[in-house]
Amino acid sequence: MLARAGSDSAKVTDLFPRPSLVRITDLHPTQMTLGFSEVVYKRLRWHVTFEKAGRERASVPVAPVVRGPQGRLYLLDRHHLVRAASEEGVVEIFVRPIADLTRLKPDDFWLELDARGWCHPFDTKGRRRPYGDIPFGIDSLVDDPFRSLASALRRAGGFSKLRTPFSEFAWADFLRAHIPIRAVTVDFEGALEHALELARSPAARRLQGWKSEAELIRNERAPLAPQNACC
Repeated sequence: MLARAGSDSAKVTDLFPRPSLVRITDLHPTQMTLGFSEVVYKRLRWHVTFEKAGRERASVPVAPVVRGPQGRLYLLDRHHLVRAASEEGVVEIFVRPIADLTRLKPDDFWLELDARGWCHPFDTKGRRRPYGDIPFGIDSLVDDPFRSLASALRRAGGFSKLRTPFSEFAWADFLRAHIPIRAVTVDFEGALEHALELARSPAARRLQGWKSEAELIRNERAPLAPQNACC
């Protein structure tokens, strides 16, 4: 479960054991940006999954959400997946509510999300913004190339995947501080090689998912495992 300790008025619940199907347009983001290249990657993986298993039988992960003021549903993870699904023409997706914060007023709701690490109000330059700047719909999120670079770095074995929401944004900000934006947009593969070098540096040790030199060497020697098509 993604929950961390919060106020008594924000009860984490297991009252919703079954995923429910909701319209993507009824889902609201808890972050400001996406990596558009990562969205493209996930769209391509969708095609592979559907070609192998068929659209009706393909296994699609469930997105975790929280119920907020006025009963609105807010995504806690898998923003890239939901955006990719929307761009593929998917209208509905399965979600699982893990907390009910409907009793909170809007300002208190966002403060509670922030206290739990369940929102990421930062722009494309890594600057913190007011909660009101978070887009209302998944289709209004803007591109952060460093977020795509962080995902590519993880898939290349640069750091470990964590269940903590928004953990890859910390890596995106780390890369942002060391790699020029033009290098990412003009030569993504070259930027990825640079990112892999940075992942080995002492400066990356403080980041969640950091791997030791020995772990990185083991990853390089191990055969590539098949990747989850839709996570």
